[in-house]
Amino acid sequence: MTGLERGVCIGGEWVAALSGETAEVRDPATGELVGTSAVAGAGDVDRAVEAGHAGSARWAALTADERCEILLRAAALIDERIERIAELLTREQGKTVVDSRKEITFGARVIRYYAEQGRRVAGSIRPAARRDIRSLVTWEPLGVVAAIVPWNYPVDLYAWKVGPALAAGNAVIVKPPIETPLAVAEIVRCLFDAGLPEGVLSDLPGAFEAGSRLSEHPGIAAITATASTATGQAIMRSAASTLKRVTLELGGHSPFVVLDDADVAEAAAAAARRSFSNAGQICIAVNRILVDERVADDFVEAVAAEARAIRLGHGFDPGVTGGPVTTAAVIEKSRRHIDEALASGARLRAGGGGAEVDARLDPSLFFEPTVLDGVPADALVMREETFGPLVAVHRFGAGDDVAELANRGDYGLAAYVFGGDLDRAWGIAERLHVGGVGVNVNDVSELQAPFGGWKMSGFGRELGPEGLQGMMQQRHVRIRRRAV
Repeated sequence: MTGLERGVCIGGEWVAALSGETAEVRDPATGELVGTSAVAGAGDVDRAVEAGHAGSARWAALTADERCEILLRAAALIDERIERIAELLTREQGKTVVDSRKEITFGARVIRYYAEQGRRVAGSIRPAARRDIRSLVTWEPLGVVAAIVPWNYPVDLYAWKVGPALAAGNAVIVKPPIETPLAVAEIVRCLFDAGLPEGVLSDLPGAFEAGSRLSEHPGIAAITATASTATGQAIMRSAASTLKRVTLELGGHSPFVVLDDADVAEAAAAAARRSFSNAGQICIAVNRILVDERVADDFVEAVAAEARAIRLGHGFDPGVTGGPVTTAAVIEKSRRHIDEALASGARLRAGGGGAEVDARLDPSLFFEPTVLDGVPADALVMREETFGPLVAVHRFGAGDDVAELANRGDYGLAAYVFGGDLDRAWGIAERLHVGGVGVNVNDVSELQAPFGGWKMSGFGRELGPEGLQGMMQQRHVRIRRRAV
């Protein structure tokens, strides 16, 4: 890697992609060129798999303590270099530099957690039916595993996948997003600077060709991906030919339930933060709010006020609390959802169009945080993930089953319930068909707890001990003793 012109990393060596193709990386706030990246293809995946098989045995042969020390050094280097990495992340992705630092800090925490967690993997001796038999059950690495990382949280989700995979003793091949590959390259440098052996990690920014080859490659034992539901389905189909293990964290469509005894100001601030942070480009973003009609007027006004208070601009500018979206497709989908909802009778309470920004910025990827009220339950925005700065409010009455309303649809990643009576809110939470529920809190991610979805939001879990177990397999050794 030279400056902001990055190649592909094959087992620790930075080289050009076999295709010779490169892609531009532009600042979504200004349109200015930030850097370029090689575009990996199928041939690069094949090279990475070969390097991974050469390196995985050496890495797995290290003790858990030895692997832990390398990963801890990598996390320390990430912390030391955070300003450089945050600058790249903000310039290529668009989020504020404050949010970039948070993302990178949490990524380093994830790597630290799994560095230590890898030392705690314990086998067991199981009871046997015969006195002369001993049954030993151990956890072993999978070998070479693959990971696909999205552009909305590239550093954070890189750590979610690479941390447990490496701690478990695997070699890893990662396809980072071609839209935001530069900050990720700095994370790769930290890992190798910390002493990661050659062959253990490859980093291949690319598109469909590289992803498809990772999914189908017979030399890869497992693949984990954070992606759209459609991409997840394609990965499953491709991975089926080799029966590789698949972990998928896919699209979400998170409901936010506001009960009549909720603290309206607190709930509104929490909903707005989870709706508009990172321009709504979050898999657990609040897409649809279900609010009791008895508090709806006050709540909607409070959410609209929060939306209007967001100051859009470049992520480095003082006072800016919101940046641009990363791709034009986000705005296109947001507009489609807004137009359909308004045509169905919804009312616009905040935003709704392109934003006015400083003259030195390119306004094409800026969009006002938008609040729609009175949205019918069958509107498109109530059924389909927007993945943009838009939230829809639906009012429910005393006779409505709010859990049933929340459970409508194909997705089941996250949900939120706000209310003063904890027993009541908890009761609703336990009826929701999702992998994570926040009760009076607007986040469901916790480092030591599993994260993942139900239904069309995927399967398998990241974070927590479950994230490490997903990167390992069990072996049973049954031993007969000659003398008892």
